[in-house]
Amino acid sequence: MSEAMNILLSRQPADARWGEKAIWSASDCGITLHLTGQDDLALIQRAARKIDGQGLKHVRLAGDGWDVEKSWAFWLGYRAPKGERQVEWAVLDDKQQREFDNRLKTIDWVRDIINAPADDLGPEQLAQRAVDLLSDVAGKNVSYRITKGDDLRDQQYVGLYTVGRGSSRPPVLLTLDYNPTGNESAPVYACLVGKGITFDSGGYSLKPTGFMDSMKSDMGGAALAAGALAYAITRGLDRRVKLILCCADNMVSGSAFRLGDIIRYRNGKTVEVMNTDAEGRLVLADGLIDASAQKPEIIIDCATLTGAAKTALGNDYHALLSFDDALCNRLLASAQAENEVFWRLPLAQMHRSQLPSNFAELNNTASAAYPAGASTAAGFLSHFVENYRQGWLHIDCSATYRKAAVEQWAAGATGAGVRTLANLLLAK
Repeated sequence: MSEAMNILLSRQPADARWGEKAIWSASDCGITLHLTGQDDLALIQRAARKIDGQGLKHVRLAGDGWDVEKSWAFWLGYRAPKGERQVEWAVLDDKQQREFDNRLKTIDWVRDIINAPADDLGPEQLAQRAVDLLSDVAGKNVSYRITKGDDLRDQQYVGLYTVGRGSSRPPVLLTLDYNPTGNESAPVYACLVGKGITFDSGGYSLKPTGFMDSMKSDMGGAALAAGALAYAITRGLDRRVKLILCCADNMVSGSAFRLGDIIRYRNGKTVEVMNTDAEGRLVLADGLIDASAQKPEIIIDCATLTGAAKTALGNDYHALLSFDDALCNRLLASAQAENEVFWRLPLAQMHRSQLPSNFAELNNTASAAYPAGASTAAGFLSHFVENYRQGWLHIDCSATYRKAAVEQWAAGATGAGVRTLANLLLAK
C-alpha cells in the first residue's frame, strides 16, 4: 500500500498561484482544504471528490479541525463504488467516534446494497440483508416474518404478488418488528414501508435502455427505510417501529401481468393496470394496508416512485408529499438538522381523483390530462392509507442514486435521507 497523503484543513485562502477560488492546494505537507466559513461541509465533499479523481486512494485526515461532520463530508465525496480506498481517520472523542462508526455501518450499507447488481440482489436477498443489518444493531429486540411467492397470493397481498409473478425470483414481503419495550402489546409508534423493486424492466410497458440501465436501484426506498431504522437504533431509538419491505422483480414473461388486468386489494379497492411500469405503487399498496392496520402515529413510505419527481428536483432533493402540514414541517426540520435536503411537492384532494378507470375504482396511472405525475402517484397511495390526512408521509426518493458522477458525488447511491428519517423517528 502506498504512503498516505495528508489532508489538512485551513481557514486561510489558498496561495494566489492556485487561483482566486481554489478550494484546495498541495505542498510537501500534503493537500490543504481551504475553508471559507460558508457551507464548509459541501466544500469538503467537493474537494474529496476531486482528490479521488486525482487517483489518490490512500489518505490521512491530519492536523486540527476534523470533527465527525467534516470527516463524514469528506467520506461522502471520497467514497465511490469502484476501486479500493483507504482512509486513516482523524482522532475523535468517544461520542463522535461512535456516531461516525454508526454512519459507516448503516449509511454505507444503504449505498452498497443499492449499488449491488440486480443479478446479486433479488427480492429474497434484499429482505434477508435488511434482516441481517437490523439484527446486528438491535439483537433480540427484532423479530420478523418473510412471506414469499404463492403464499403472498394466498394471504391476499395481491399487488406485490401480481407485480412479482413474472420473474423466476419470487416476490417477498418482509415484516420486521423492532420492539425495545419488551412488551408484546406495546403500541407501534411508526411504520416504515419501502419499495423494493430489485430490477424494473417496466414489464410489458417496457423501458428503453437509457431508462432501464439504472433500474437495479429501484429498491432504493426499501434500502432507505431499512437503513434509517438501523441508524435510529444506533442512536438510541426506544419506541416500537415496524418495517415493511415490498420486494419484487418487474419482468416480462408469459406469467407477467398485463395492461387491462384488474387487481382487487384487501381493503376493497380495485385497480386497473394501464401501465406495468407504474408498478411501485401497486406493491406499496399492500404494505400501506398492513401499516394502517397497526394504527401507528406515523406512516412513512419511501420509494423511487416517479420520473416526475426527478424531473422536478433532479438528484439533489428527495421529494416529500403529504396532507399533514405539521408532520411535513417536522421532517423538513429534521433534514435541516442533519444537513440533508428535501422539497415538498403538492398533494391535494384533487390528486386522489385524477386516476379514472372505466373498469375499476382506480387506474394505476393518470391520463395525459393530469400530468402532475408525482402528485397523482401519491394520490394513488393515499387510497391505501386509512387516515391519509394525518400522520402519513410519502417520500419519492429522487436523491437516492446518480447515474453519473458530479462535483460532489460519485456515480451510484448517495445514502441521502437516512439521517433525516432517523432523526424524525427519534424526535419526541
